[in-house]
Formats: sequence, structure tokens, C-alpha cells
Amino acid sequence: MKDKKFLMKNLILGLLVILLVVFPLVTIKNAEFAGADDRATEAIAQVDKNYKPWFKPIWEPPSGEIESLLFALQAAIGAGFLGYYIGVAKGRKNANR
Repeated sequence: MKDKKFLMKNLILGLLVILLVVFPLVTIKNAEFAGADDRATEAIAQVDKNYKPWFKPIWEPPSGEIESLLFALQAAIGAGFLGYYIGVAKGRKNANR
């Protein structure tokens, strides 16, 4: 019974996270979701007019919104792994007591 409640709670939380990610992309039209990379490029160009980047991206997302979504997804996956590791470590510590 506890496993069912736990699973339902996590499923609802996961759906809320997905909704929080998708909702702004769908509802806010013509919004600019630019990150710090663009500002850094502009600042470098102001300081050194002859600056040329060392590398070029292998693939560029079709829009800034998709780029932001992928960045947020990457952060969420990393946080999930970190939370899982901390939970397992705490569970092992409690099991050894």
C-alpha cells in the first residue's frame, strides 16, 4: 500500500515538473529565453573586435527555447542522479545501524 502511494506521489510530481517546463513554452508567445552565453559573446565582441571563437557547435538547437529546455532537462537529470545517490547513501547508512 505504501509503495502505491509513493509511486502515485512521484508520478504526480513528475507530471507537475513536465507541466512547469512545457507551460511557459506553449503560453508565452514571442518570449526571449536567452541565456548568459549570448551576453558573454556580446561582451567579448565589445572588448576585442578581432576575436574568433576556438570551436563551433556540432549541432545547434532550432530555437533558444529548445536550447533552454535541453539545458533545464540536463540539470534535472543531474539533480535526479545526485538525489538518488544521496538517498542510497543515506539508506545504506541507516541499514548499517
